Amino acid sequence: MLDEKIAPSYEEVIRRNPGEVEFHQAAREVLVSLGPVLAKHPELAEHKVIERICEPERQIIFRVPWQDDSGEVHINRGFRVEFNSALGPYKGGLRFHPSVYLGIVKFLGFEQIFKNALTSMPIGGGKGGSDFDPKNRSDDEVMRFCQSFMTELYRHIGEYTDVPAGDIGVGTREIGYLFGQYKRITNRYESGVLTGKGLEWGGALVRTEATGYGAVFFAEEMLKVRGQSLDGATCVVSGSGNVAIYAIEKIRALGGRVVSCSDSDGVVHDPAGIDLELLKRIKEVERGRVKDYAEQRGGATYRDGGDIWRIPCDVAFPCATQNELTAKNAAALVEGGCQAVVEGANMPTTPEAVDVLTEAKVAFGPGKAANAGGVATSALEMQQNASRDRWTFSHTEKRLSEIMTDIHDLCHRTAAEYGREGDYVAGANIAGFLRVGEAMVAQGLI
Repeated sequence: MLDEKIAPSYEEVIRRNPGEVEFHQAAREVLVSLGPVLAKHPELAEHKVIERICEPERQIIFRVPWQDDSGEVHINRGFRVEFNSALGPYKGGLRFHPSVYLGIVKFLGFEQIFKNALTSMPIGGGKGGSDFDPKNRSDDEVMRFCQSFMTELYRHIGEYTDVPAGDIGVGTREIGYLFGQYKRITNRYESGVLTGKGLEWGGALVRTEATGYGAVFFAEEMLKVRGQSLDGATCVVSGSGNVAIYAIEKIRALGGRVVSCSDSDGVVHDPAGIDLELLKRIKEVERGRVKDYAEQRGGATYRDGGDIWRIPCDVAFPCATQNELTAKNAAALVEGGCQAVVEGANMPTTPEAVDVLTEAKVAFGPGKAANAGGVATSALEMQQNASRDRWTFSHTEKRLSEIMTDIHDLCHRTAAEYGREGDYVAGANIAGFLRVGEAMVAQGLI
């Protein structure tokens, strides 16, 4: 329940941002944790930090015209929400997906503020994207769209201003086209302006794996507190993109067994354990669907629109999209013996589902903490670009592991300090808010 001193701030968020339900949800999820913080730090209330942090510093919306291979002209809409720069330049990905609208971008950008703060890296929060769908588009069509998108975006970004990265629908291919257009327009090889680049031209090793690996590192620390581990654990991982694939890879490396994954069409169940090499070939080389995996893997079954959360497991990793895990799904996980849920995606668990898991004493790792590995490694990429350096895979993975352990410990410690022992949601929200809020107060009324 919202503290009575904070409720008016949330009502103002709804009034000023009508219809943006994802942003409303993200804001409430943070604000509900902050009552004890304002009681202990009244100066944050005096400086209206909550009201300021809920209002983006800048919101950019622009037209993106482009031409397909048949010569037909299309018009999409582009977004960049530069939410908060108290800790450093805006940092956050670009999402290309038909569902993208301002409310989605603001929810993602708001989450990014606190996620980035938890990494202890000098980066602020932002997010962007477009309602363009790269699925089933040729490389030339994607290139033309990216060039048109960057023709507007370039004037708003820079390595000391705003550093976009990839997200859903934006991988190394798209980042390459975006960077090429930025370089062409500005006549600068400013490699630190985008992260998620190809390894041959400024990208960082481990960046592809980082979000999935990081979620698993966080899960291992959560389980360690309970005297458990991933070794021998049965896991389900929703999704089958980069985050899911590399979560599966790291779970296997730590001795766990992943028995299920999914895509937007359905769910595959492989009781013997997902064949990672086959899954990678289908998803990364053939750009296929998990249905193709089931057809090629003996013993695996596939269900159109199946419910992955009904498959019994010890640890669940929602790694697909927002609000995919509902209260009904959470109840199924509890019934199936699940001990921990760790978010690899952004806000994939509904508030009602979190309540179900909390009541059942299932450990819950929120995305702003558990999936911070991606942006942390993006910041490491920025460090390498700034120093014209290149680190080894093992060195970067070690840094990622250290960062995720530090995030876990900070969230766990902060939750206990504010009387919410074991509540990683409260710990993450409070720790991230304090870091950003104190910086905002120190920098004056801006």
